[in-house]
Amino acid sequence: MESAARTQAARDRVPRIDPYGFERPEDFDYAAYEEFFSAYLVVLTRRAIKWSKLLKGGGGVQKSMTVKRYIRKGIPLEHRARVWMGVSGAQAQMDRNPGYYQRLLEGERDDRLEEAIRTDMNRTFPDNVKFRKGADPCLQRTLYNVLLAYGHHNRDVGYCQGMNFVAGYLILMTDSEEESFWLLDALVGSILPDYYSPSMLGLKTDQEVLGELVRTRLPAVAALMDRHGVPWTLVVSRWFLCLFVDVLPVETVLRIWDCLFSEGSKVIFRVALTLIKRHQSFILEASSFTDVCEKFREITKGSFVTECHTFMQVGGSTDIHRPAAWTERRRRHRVRRVGRGWCWSLG
Repeated sequence: MESAARTQAARDRVPRIDPYGFERPEDFDYAAYEEFFSAYLVVLTRRAIKWSKLLKGGGGVQKSMTVKRYIRKGIPLEHRARVWMGVSGAQAQMDRNPGYYQRLLEGERDDRLEEAIRTDMNRTFPDNVKFRKGADPCLQRTLYNVLLAYGHHNRDVGYCQGMNFVAGYLILMTDSEEESFWLLDALVGSILPDYYSPSMLGLKTDQEVLGELVRTRLPAVAALMDRHGVPWTLVVSRWFLCLFVDVLPVETVLRIWDCLFSEGSKVIFRVALTLIKRHQSFILEASSFTDVCEKFREITKGSFVTECHTFMQVGGSTDIHRPAAWTERRRRHRVRRVGRGWCWSLG
């Protein structure tokens, strides 16, 4: 009775729609979230003061050890877009190309590109009130413009499933079409090369590298995957392709992205390894192909991933390995992949 009353009281206090426009799911644990957020609010307040001092005076944000350390501890919402733009190089690109984004929108249209993007509009965040057709303004039009402009800008990529979710988060954070476009370019064109190209070579390579890392560090999990014939692409493709959007809680995804824009794709591996290592015993309980897949879905839920500050502290301590060895491992898998192309869909 007391627990039910506590849950109802928390439900009454915590808004049904989060600050980003997402409706909380039916099974959302309001009491646990309220307890977490009351503690996290103290962290946010402390970080906001430090960031305000660091950014005092305006100007661009450049990479440095101090900025990297601050980013790992979280960027306050009010500074997030500015910091992302600075450390990713997106701000510099936008400054060097005034008017370029608008020219892309006004240029010659590609009917196939437009149709591919339009098909995914209603599938993008149906649980977010800001992306619904009745919203004012409706972010579907903003999302369409960003994806269309990017398809014209990078014709080798065009449009790929998964980009809609990534661009959607960028729009929610920046409230700017042009900034979202340049951040998307930083991700697709620089930080995650060939993740979204027709061959998806970069995506496939990194999924295989994750499998090798697990085999080295968590051999029992690798043996389980082999025993039940579960390919890594089946259980982690959405982690990589959507950068944990619609996989982990919003606040946790944003903390991951803070580091992703600053440190690059190794952050994805850190997060993936953190999830698998933390839940190794749970995963090893799986007794079938289907059970393994279900276990991997389950490990993306619960208090460990909701408590984003603790989660990122644990993930930040997960070292990949020396840069030279890391580069060589990815190069080796990429070479092996050339000529063995296959197509992956989110379904």
